[in-house]
Amino acid sequence: MIQFQIAKWAAWAPGLHEQASWLSWLKAPDFHFEDETPRLSEMPVMLRRRVGRLGKMALQVAYWASDEVAQCPVIFASRYGDIAQSVEQLNQLAQGNALSPTAFSMSVHNAISALFSIARKDTASYTAIAAGQETIEAAFIEAIALLADGASSVLLVYYDEPLPSPHHVFTDEPEFAHAFACQLIRSKQGFSLSSRASEETSHNNLPSSIAALHFLLSGQREYQHTVGTRTWVWQNNA
Repeated sequence: MIQFQIAKWAAWAPGLHEQASWLSWLKAPDFHFEDETPRLSEMPVMLRRRVGRLGKMALQVAYWASDEVAQCPVIFASRYGDIAQSVEQLNQLAQGNALSPTAFSMSVHNAISALFSIARKDTASYTAIAAGQETIEAAFIEAIALLADGASSVLLVYYDEPLPSPHHVFTDEPEFAHAFACQLIRSKQGFSLSSRASEETSHNNLPSSIAALHFLLSGQREYQHTVGTRTWVWQNNA
């Protein structure tokens, strides 16, 4: 079984920017957030102006958690992507209005990773992942596979916002705007991720992505996340 460690990490939510503030918040989470957008000063202005709030969240943590020079495979994962932009475009179509080519190009699921690659002149592998309630696990499985295939490190970026109207009726777990990035390296004793069949149900007080981040930073020995008939088992073997 391939095991990994977190060499570097960063996270962003409105009012939560530094590692210390995140570690404190995870001990006693509350969901009262103000409206805020990352500055994303690391990205050239001409590229940054094309990015909406969700993209800026993802790119901000990607810059914070990545090495300035070294290139490595990058995984961008989001359960919904920029669905708010897609809903807005559908509304425009319904009203018979023309769509903005820029808005359309930035609404596709791999647009954020493409901008990150262009800005950094990075020709390493890039992957965009969406897998419903199991998106965070699918992203880490992809990262583990890349480590097993010989990558010295993998940058994993997760980002999401709450579902907009009218899709908000399908919300099935707590939601808030957040993004985090982890630089994973292979380790003989570290974290592992596996799955097994299960008929249990799990209920989290946090988004599944944040619950996984909490486990990775907390020192806990195990965390389980059940979706349908499958239970994901996160273990800390260090």
